[in-house]
This record gives sequence, structure tokens and C-alpha cells, in this order.
Amino acid sequence: MIRTLAWIVFILGGLYFLLPLVGMAEFSLRMRRGEYSLDAYRVVFADPNFWATFGYSLKLAVATIVFGVFLVMPTAYWVRLKLPQARPVVEFITLLPLVIPAIVIVFGYIRLYNTSSFLPLTGSAVGTDILLTMGYATLALPYMYRAVDTGLRTIDVATLTEAAQSLGAGWVTILGRVILPNVMAAVLSGAFLTLAIVMGEFTMAALLNRPAFGPFMQLMGANRAYEPPALAVIAFALTWGCMGLMQLATRFAKHERAKG
Repeated sequence: MIRTLAWIVFILGGLYFLLPLVGMAEFSLRMRRGEYSLDAYRVVFADPNFWATFGYSLKLAVATIVFGVFLVMPTAYWVRLKLPQARPVVEFITLLPLVIPAIVIVFGYIRLYNTSSFLPLTGSAVGTDILLTMGYATLALPYMYRAVDTGLRTIDVATLTEAAQSLGAGWVTILGRVILPNVMAAVLSGAFLTLAIVMGEFTMAALLNRPAFGPFMQLMGANRAYEPPALAVIAFALTWGCMGLMQLATRFAKHERAKG
């Protein structure tokens, strides 16, 4: 009885989430009256703004991932190895982006780094891109930190560090050639989640007036009928693709660890 009830709840929950997606995908195929077609998708892919904004956001996603790894990896490693008493404080700080709205963060950036400040990042396109990358890294911080921290919990950090130090390795070598390969699956998990966040983020890019993928999706949604659902399906497929790659990376890492 309990198992049957569990399956009923699971099926109802699945239908609740899947039916709107099916309806959206079905509507995106009705651009040609009276038949299904991929015309909306062709229009989206033929739009040069799609590729320009997609490429721009992809570049910022890569920059955000690199910055996030360089920020989070040493921090999580050092907290686990030397400062376990600081873990609650660090976890609280990394959770702040979940409770502080993105619009508050970006208005703070604009106020602090405008052209009349001591560091006028908003005065140039490059400076604004750097500021937007920092903002994206802030939004992705809770996910990246927890992914890396979970990976560090699966290995014996102290033993690996002592073994590497006994062989004369420095801190950079320990992090880059000992710790990082052992938590690569966790780092990739955080990276793919960061990619999904950057590709769909709207508020920061719009208020900083940058040609990102999120504002392009909103602009198309305000002016078209069939193309926005097609674009939403593409964005959804991208997100699920990132999650699938995350699962593959995790399974591959487990297989290699078991093999070794």
C-alpha cells in the first residue's frame, strides 16, 4: 500500500512538472498553421543576436567557473584542513547569495563601482564584464562551494597533504596535482551548475546593460509568440544537458577511483 501510494505521488509530481514543458514544446512547433514544424527553432537559430548573446554568456560562464574554482577550492581546502572551527561562518557567508536578491547585489555594485568611484569598472565594457563575472561568481558561490566541500569530505585531506609534503611538494602543487584531481567530479558538478546559472541569469546583465543570453530571452519573449517557447526549450535542454554531463562526470570519477 505504501509503495503504491509512493508511486502515485511520484507520477502526479512528474506530471505536474512535465505537462507544462510538453505543452510549451508543443506550442513552439505550431508556428506553421495546421501542422507541426521547426520554423520557430529555425528563426531562433538564424537570429544573429542569438549566437552573439549565447557566445557572450558562454565566455562569461567560463570566466566565472575559472574564478570560482580559484576562489572556492583553496578556501574549502584550507577550512577543512586547518580551520574546521570556521566552517559555520564560511557556510553562512556562502549562503548569503541565496537570501540577498540579485537586484540588491547589482545595485550595490553599480553604486560602489560607478564612474565617480575610486574603481570605475562601469566606465568601460571590459570593466563591466569583469564586474558581471564577479556578480555571477557570487550567485554561483553557494553551489560551487557545497560541491567542492562535498568532494573534499570524500577524501582524506590531511593524509594526502602530509604525504605530498613528505615528498617536498608545496601548497600550489598539493592543491593542483594532489587534491584537485581527487575532487574533479565535484568541481565539474559546481562548474556545470555555474554554467546553467550564468546562461539563464537576467537581472545583473540587464541592469549592467550587457548583451547576455538572459536579456535576449526576455526581449524575444516580449515581442514574439512562437519563438520564446522554442528559446525556453533550448535553454531547458542546455540546463538538463549540464546536469547530464555532471552525472556522467561523477560516474566516470567513481569508476576511475574504483579502478585505481
